[in-house]
Amino acid sequence: MTQLARQETTSQATAAIIRGLQATPKQLSPALFYDKRGSELFDQICELPEYYVTRVETDILRANAQAIAQAIGEQTLLVELGSGSSIKTRLLLDALASIAAYVPVDISREHLLETAASLAADYPAIDVLPLCADFLQPFIVPRTKRPVERVVFFFPGSTIGNLDTANAKKLLTRLRTMAGHKGGLVIGVDLVKDPAILRAAYNDAAGVTADFNLNVLQHLNREHDADFDLSAFEHLAVWDEAQRRIEMRLISKRVQSVRVADTQLAFAAGEYIVTERCHKYTLAGFAALALACGWSSDKVWTDSDDQFSVQYLRAI
Repeated sequence: MTQLARQETTSQATAAIIRGLQATPKQLSPALFYDKRGSELFDQICELPEYYVTRVETDILRANAQAIAQAIGEQTLLVELGSGSSIKTRLLLDALASIAAYVPVDISREHLLETAASLAADYPAIDVLPLCADFLQPFIVPRTKRPVERVVFFFPGSTIGNLDTANAKKLLTRLRTMAGHKGGLVIGVDLVKDPAILRAAYNDAAGVTADFNLNVLQHLNREHDADFDLSAFEHLAVWDEAQRRIEMRLISKRVQSVRVADTQLAFAAGEYIVTERCHKYTLAGFAALALACGWSSDKVWTDSDDQFSVQYLRAI
């Protein structure tokens, strides 16, 4: 990418950020979480006792790795969306007998390349082809050296829950088109449960999630010429029963004005920015959503308490 193209891309992103902060309520894309520092903090979140998502999903993947690998099949191009540290992926790579290539897709370039290099060293028989991209936007899968029997996407962590219904449908439909008629999707889907468990998971006692949330503002200061005072905001995650979702917020502690590029933005005391929404599903509800986007929920694996599910969706 040329310097001019890079500047144009940054300018467009800044404009989108400003539009979000002028909305009611103010909001930011959760993609902004995942700079290098944000990715490191999320890895810490995944180790927290309150944050069941990673622990339970990893247990499901470990217990059912062979069955999931069988569903994925051989000579598959495995494309992971929001790959992060690719820790869960290793469980699948260990179980897969043959794979055409593995494509980790992540928005945090430095973190992506470090992880990809580590995977390539540990799995020398597998072509690891990292792709720095925002998977919420159209992207082109890299060409592989080996023949590809089919494309299977891997989308763990219940990241699908970060999208509202319209955008979840948009992404699932696009993935269905990219996967083709023999394609598949292994996806983590968080399930509806006791709200107390959910509130604790996103408001951890150690404050790591608060640091993760506030890092968004630091990211804007560094990359988008903003002047947020991080000490003037506080983190809170609330459960919205009607929408079956957790909402992550950054709440202004006082009346203040914040600059982003050339735009001044006013904040009232108590006014908040929505940085993420995490929708929770029933199994029947997600199956219906998938079906509307061209996928059949062929196989579902859950933990003993039915807190979380890993599903294999088959293109139809």
